Amino acid sequence: MYELKWIRENPEAYDRGLASRGLAPQARAIAALDVRRRAAQTAFQELQAKRNELSRQVGEAKRKGQDAEALMAEVQQLKEALAAREVEERAAADELERLLAVLPNLPDADVPIGTDETQNKEIRRHGTTRTFAFEPKEHWQLGEALGLMDFEAAGKLSGARFVVLKGALARLERALAQFMLDLHTGEFGYLEVSPPLLVRDQTLFGTGNLPKFGDDLFKLEGVDLRLIPTAEVPLTSLVADSIVEEATLPLRYTAWTACFRSEAGAAGKDTRGMLRQHQFYKVELVSIAHPDASVQEHERMTACAEEVLKRLGLPYRTVILCTGDLGFSSRKTYDIEVWLPGQGRYREISSCSNCGDFQARRMKARMRRAGEKGTRLVHTLNGSGIALGRALIAVMENFQEADGSIAIPEVLRPYMGGLARIARDV
Repeated sequence: MYELKWIRENPEAYDRGLASRGLAPQARAIAALDVRRRAAQTAFQELQAKRNELSRQVGEAKRKGQDAEALMAEVQQLKEALAAREVEERAAADELERLLAVLPNLPDADVPIGTDETQNKEIRRHGTTRTFAFEPKEHWQLGEALGLMDFEAAGKLSGARFVVLKGALARLERALAQFMLDLHTGEFGYLEVSPPLLVRDQTLFGTGNLPKFGDDLFKLEGVDLRLIPTAEVPLTSLVADSIVEEATLPLRYTAWTACFRSEAGAAGKDTRGMLRQHQFYKVELVSIAHPDASVQEHERMTACAEEVLKRLGLPYRTVILCTGDLGFSSRKTYDIEVWLPGQGRYREISSCSNCGDFQARRMKARMRRAGEKGTRLVHTLNGSGIALGRALIAVMENFQEADGSIAIPEVLRPYMGGLARIARDV
């Protein structure tokens, strides 16, 4: 959400930013609603001042024993007029808020202009893709052949886009999570948090998930609670409606949680396997940063996520998203894409985004410098550090052997009880 004053003073820049995302101009409509709101507010204040003066005159007349009926009638008329102006001001304010609530963040100046993911720009690549002496299989083929990945059982329990992992694959997923948490907390200074998986609508509004993406969220009937689509929501919202001291910044949080998405906009995509599911696990990274330091924090966070893949020995590339592929709340995003030999392509495994003050304005999160009364909006950043399901897929496909077994990366073996290879029991 952008500051009204900035939009009023920079209407062309605002509309250019929206246009780069493929959206129609909105500055004029926003300004018109703001004029209506402020005109009604001014009229209300003038009527209120007049009523207060007449009320004073009524009191004065009564003290002097004079007839105050005419003055009292006029005060009553002003009360009715005030109520009407209040309704008018509230209606304009509500309409303005509804419009602003569904408009995305504006891209940074260095974000490439483009319409979709085909125009994202690769900025670096790490690792060498493996040359196989056999035709590499996809993860679901490997997992089913091992008897440790069961989509049929999950379908009976819950329907499509779910999976049951068993035995060594279930442990490998847990090992990945523990490895990532140890890395982010032990070396990168993130504070581990175990947040609620159910949050209020206002919490989701603060991070930009509502009202725009309500169809992608699972809601509990009869209560104001929804399942989180990512731990970004509760972690970022830890500073909602608060003022943090400058000396405490940056605040860095990490969490390993289940995530839930209806995938309403992904019908027909990645229907085989576990690339796109209603329930998945992720280690999330969130930073609450000083507004003057969020650019550097963004680079740091991306490097932390990349380090996970480096230590796992997985080839990847990092791309900067173009304006047409940018997430709603983000002003700049790096996607890290891991190589999947079964598909013969790179697939997203992490998105690291700098949201600037966009979310902070929605959730009223501010910082204060020591000794000063004034405050500034903080900047919020989030990134996958990384998605567990896709990390599991990447390990399975990149470390598969001709016999269908899977070698376990060295860094994960201590978390697997020393196990070096996953093979089907004979």
